Amino acid sequence: MSRTAKGHRARRIRTLATAGATAAGLFLAVGCSSGDDGPSEAAGGVPVVEKGKLTTCTHLPYPPFQSEQGGKVVGFDVALIDLVAKNLEVEQKILDTPFENFKTGAFLNSGECDLAAAGMTITDERKKNVDFSVPYFDATQALLATQKSGVTTLDEVTSQKKKLGAQAETTGESYATSKGFDPVAFESSDAVLNGLRTGQVDAVVIDYPVVQGWLKDKANADEFVLGENIETGEEYGFSVKKGNTKLKAAIDKAITDAKADGTYKKLYEKWIGPMPKAQS
Repeated sequence: MSRTAKGHRARRIRTLATAGATAAGLFLAVGCSSGDDGPSEAAGGVPVVEKGKLTTCTHLPYPPFQSEQGGKVVGFDVALIDLVAKNLEVEQKILDTPFENFKTGAFLNSGECDLAAAGMTITDERKKNVDFSVPYFDATQALLATQKSGVTTLDEVTSQKKKLGAQAETTGESYATSKGFDPVAFESSDAVLNGLRTGQVDAVVIDYPVVQGWLKDKANADEFVLGENIETGEEYGFSVKKGNTKLKAAIDKAITDAKADGTYKKLYEKWIGPMPKAQS
C-alpha cells in the first residue's frame, strides 16, 4: 500500500512501546525524537539516531502490520523489525508519524527515524527519495462492500452507480482512479472502515491483508462482503535514508535469514494468516 494522508492536519509524533521492548508505557514526544546522547552506532557499526535504539517511523493504525494493543504497538512489520533490532543489539522504538512524510523521506533525512515500516509499497517514485529493503511482503488489493450494496466487483460498482472509497493517496486509490473512478478519500484505514459502516461509501478498495483482519471480527463479517481480489503486483519494503547502506544491509539480512529459518513463516501465520503456497 502507499499510504499518505491528504489535507491539513497537525503534525504528530508519538513515541510508543513495542511488544519486544523492555520499556513500558505510551507518551507524547515533543520535538526531535533522538535521545540526549544523540546519534550513535549499533552492532556492526550501523548508524542509529539514538543510542541503544532502532527508531522506526510508522503511521497507525494499519493492522495486521502495525496497531496498538494494550498500550503497545504490535504487528507483522513490528515483529520483523524486532528481528533487525535484536541482531543490532538494540531495542526497537516506534514513532507514530504523519504518513505524508514517508514518500519524501522527511523523517529519515531529519534524523528523527532510522527507518520507516508502514506497509509501504515499493515504487519507482519513492525510490527517488529513499532506499528500500528487499521486498518482505507480496500485496494485493481487494474490494470490500456492504452486504446491502449487492456488489462484489468494480464493474458492478460502476453499473449500479455505487460510491467507492479508498485510503488517501494509496495504491488502492491510484488503482481505482486508473479505472476511471473518483473514490472518496479517507485519511486512515480506520476511517475507511468507518466510511463503510456509516454509509458514506458502498465499497472500498484496500489492501487484502487489511480486509482479512477486519473480517475476523464477526460483526464486520456479518455486515460486509469480500469481493474481487485485485492483483497489482505490489511488494512492500522497509525504507531507509538514501545511502544508508549499512542499515539496509542489516534489514535485508534479517528478512532473508527469517525466510530461510522458518521465522518469517511463523510470523506471517501469526499476524496475517496461512501463507500462500507460492511463498511458503
